[in-house]
Amino acid sequence: MANLRRNHQAQTRGLQTTFRLVIFLIIAVFALVGGYIWFNGIKVGPPDIVAPPPMLRTYLPNSNGDTIHHTYYSLSFLENHELAEWVAYPLTKQQLQMPNVEREDYFSPDDKIKTGSAVHADYSGSGYTRGHLAPAGDMAFDDIAMKESFYMSNMAPQIKEFNNGVWKELEENVRDWTYKAETLYIIAGPILLNPIKKIGKQNKVTVPSAFYKVLLDYTGEEKKGIAFVIPNKLSTERLETYMVSIDSIESLTGLDFFNDMINDGEEEKLESSFNPALWKVSDKRYELRINKWNYE
Repeated sequence: MANLRRNHQAQTRGLQTTFRLVIFLIIAVFALVGGYIWFNGIKVGPPDIVAPPPMLRTYLPNSNGDTIHHTYYSLSFLENHELAEWVAYPLTKQQLQMPNVEREDYFSPDDKIKTGSAVHADYSGSGYTRGHLAPAGDMAFDDIAMKESFYMSNMAPQIKEFNNGVWKELEENVRDWTYKAETLYIIAGPILLNPIKKIGKQNKVTVPSAFYKVLLDYTGEEKKGIAFVIPNKLSTERLETYMVSIDSIESLTGLDFFNDMINDGEEEKLESSFNPALWKVSDKRYELRINKWNYE
């Protein structure tokens, strides 16, 4: 009987040890997963597409409004203009290589805006289109990204010929440049100096006189930056006409780009000048714009 008790006690101790080991392994797995999510973001879309968590979005500029974080982009919302002063996100070659999801067709209010964003009806009958700041084409890799790109906080009033023309051409060239750079950091927004007018019955939305886009290639062998300022009107000029330094956008907007991402020496070099030869514009897309897109 004593031997039986000893054998039973030994078995019990063995089971307890195994149970403790299993519990330890479960805790370790949860700790590793939690650490991955904390430092690298949450996988909410297709495999290997990771949304950066807000605390790691060091590419964001300073903000004069309320900073809002969506899954794949962030924005700063100016209530007095009912517009985002900037929308910022990284775009990767990997995202562009994903099969495109179905395009969203519903412009929805942004519930994260505490004071309320503009609504679809604010643009109706105004003569202005709802122009994307973060393009739907950049967000076509995931259903969530696509849906969030149609929030009204991501829209700004644009002349139809501008939206369908030179702004579209710039968006498509940005995707070309992303393929070559692997990752581009993109910031886009309105120029609010000398606005054209305000539209909207429910909300008064400022119509910007121009729009800017800032691009930074910081992951390739040759780090480089460039910016564009384009008037909100029909254009037949080549995109090269609108190339400017990142510093010039900072002067126009009062914003500070990439200050938390790169050191002062590199920032000065990347933002004070640009090399057009490193940002080759597609001749084919220019011809499409002046012969077709401007008139669609």
